[in-house]
Amino acid sequence: MALFRELKSKLFIFFTVVLILKGALAWFVVFDDGPSWMTLLTEIPFFWVVFCFIEWFATKRKILYYMIANFLITLLYFAVLMYYKYYGIIVTYHALRQASKVTEVGESTYSLMDPYYLLIFIDIIIFAFFMFRPKSIAKMKAIGMHRTNRRVLLGAFVLSLALCIFNIWPNHASMNETKKAEGMGILNYEVYTIVNDTTKEEEIVPKEEITQDSINQLKGITEPANPQYFGAAKGKNLIIIQMESFQNFLLGLKVDGQEVTPNLNKLAGENFHFTNFYTSAGAGTTSDAEFTVNTSFYAPKNEPAVQNYVKKAMPSLPKLLKANGYSTATFHTNEVSFWNRKELYSSLGFEKYYDKSFFGDADADHVAFGASDEVLFTKTIEELKKMDQSDKPFYSMVISMSAHHPFNLPESKYKMTLPKEMEGTLVGDYIRSQNYADYAIGQFIDNLKASGLWDDSVILFYGDHQGVIKFSLGDDEKKILKDLLGRDYDYTEMFNVPLIMHAPGVTYPSELKNTGAEVDVTPTVANLLGISMDNQIHFGEDLLNQTTNLLPTRHFLPYGSFFNSHYLYIPGIDYADGMNYAIEDNSESTTGSTEEQYYNALKLSQLSDSYIKQLPEKEPVYPVSAAEELKAKDQSQEQTQDLQTQDQQKQGQ
Repeated sequence: MALFRELKSKLFIFFTVVLILKGALAWFVVFDDGPSWMTLLTEIPFFWVVFCFIEWFATKRKILYYMIANFLITLLYFAVLMYYKYYGIIVTYHALRQASKVTEVGESTYSLMDPYYLLIFIDIIIFAFFMFRPKSIAKMKAIGMHRTNRRVLLGAFVLSLALCIFNIWPNHASMNETKKAEGMGILNYEVYTIVNDTTKEEEIVPKEEITQDSINQLKGITEPANPQYFGAAKGKNLIIIQMESFQNFLLGLKVDGQEVTPNLNKLAGENFHFTNFYTSAGAGTTSDAEFTVNTSFYAPKNEPAVQNYVKKAMPSLPKLLKANGYSTATFHTNEVSFWNRKELYSSLGFEKYYDKSFFGDADADHVAFGASDEVLFTKTIEELKKMDQSDKPFYSMVISMSAHHPFNLPESKYKMTLPKEMEGTLVGDYIRSQNYADYAIGQFIDNLKASGLWDDSVILFYGDHQGVIKFSLGDDEKKILKDLLGRDYDYTEMFNVPLIMHAPGVTYPSELKNTGAEVDVTPTVANLLGISMDNQIHFGEDLLNQTTNLLPTRHFLPYGSFFNSHYLYIPGIDYADGMNYAIEDNSESTTGSTEEQYYNALKLSQLSDSYIKQLPEKEPVYPVSAAEELKAKDQSQEQTQDLQTQDQQKQGQ
């Protein structure tokens, strides 16, 4: 009681109450049990450490410093809310460094916001209103001028700091970041992450110890001496279509008797369809899927691959194919600067890129961040036909984008009618957007067949990452999904994306149930094309020759989560209290994985990170912009015509 008698500052008590209410809101959204007494015991000591500093050092403008502290902590809580709604994990300073991307995907970000989240800023708005009134400013200056007894203040600081340390230390070994943050308190967890990353460097495994045999041993596989299908599509073109936010549950789904994806349903029924295929994307989502598909390495743990990995000379599928006589190009309707893709394509070794400068951005055909999928595929097929005229086979990667979160498809693009209860919901908008994406893909497939490319190419279709995020769903949307799917929508459903593979003379109608992920694409297609990967480290496996898999999950779930051949494992405070989710039906079980698999998955992630960090820096060689190349060609033709005209004029004289 002596402490409270001495701490007469109304500011100290007022801002404690304000911030604990905001902390309770964050706990309500993030943690299963919501706010509790633990919220008070973990969050308040952090506030008081900050407030004690203000009381000790500030004599004038004390209220200003309290308001700044309140504003910064509020922003952090708000970031925690928004990040969890999309990614399902606690935001850290790693992700906050990518805050500039929020403005680039603003519509997607804002769609995650429940209106009541804005209540977290209401006191700041009120303060801002009064700060512009001279009388209020004078009164505020007088508030908090009382100097607190230094002894009591020091005692409050030491007690608060001791409580922060007491909250942090017993929970620092927890395997699950969400459990760790709940035990420590959100703010303590943020500070702990910074301090821990600063003082504890991740151990780097020497490059010479990272061998393909050691990787395969951790995964529990042996590569066959004579793999099935090796070279079965030798010399064929390779076309990979990355489908934005496309999940496997869409295939075969009907809404009011309407097929959501009729073209992809037909495609999956006529070719190899890997039904237990999962996203490998990390914080960079779409760009991470591009990275991991083309490298067979894992995306980084805390940042997008396009942040630091692209500085390295990456072993990659484009480079491997180029060394075997292929030309390479990548197609994306957004600007190449988005997610640092020019550096990504340079690191991967693509020779040419097509971006917004090539596809255009007409208002009538703008969807999400660029030209519609119809424009993408219509213009792309013409370029593929030109590439096919060369005596070299080609590898082209095509990135669709019209079905990007938050799935605000223009009404002019509607191809199906939704039932009334689905209108205006995330699930309804998602289904309608993917129905349009399927329509555009259907046109592309028809054009591939008409041009002859279908019969001369290995063609893969896969989803880049989840579109319907379980953390963002309201109760009504969860019910809609349950009614559509006949079961609860959960983790294994969310991360399950399709892989459909067409290879002339090789593939046939078949549903393949072996577990795989995007990291497995490169070794799988290399085998089909008859290109050895013996001299290129890869963390994926050939899905046509393996039935066992171990797939670390680097994002969207607590670190240490992984897929094995039959289960998804998510750690708890330690391995023993983790949970296994069956791939077949998402049923929960305490068995289904082993502790050895857990540590092997962690080791695989460490080896991938270590290998990339020890790669040499890339040479400053960049792919050619198709639009710039076309412009230069047009200018050259104009100059040639001008010279011819001048010659004709001279001859006429």
